Amino acid sequence: MIGEASFYGLYVPWLMLLAAAALLALWGVRRLLAATGLYRWVWHPALFDMALYLLLLYGLSRLTAPLQ
Repeated sequence: MIGEASFYGLYVPWLMLLAAAALLALWGVRRLLAATGLYRWVWHPALFDMALYLLLLYGLSRLTAPLQ
């Protein structure tokens, strides 16, 4: 996980890129869950969202590990 990407001379850590991608994925999943009505079954939505974000971040980091 120690790596960085260069965007026109600006070095950005991989974890920051993965965190932004996980945040975008979380936004999409939350909209999907809200549209289907599955949030009615969630006891604590903020805690659920945080856990979902961490799972998405972990999944993205495992998927992109060979690329680094």
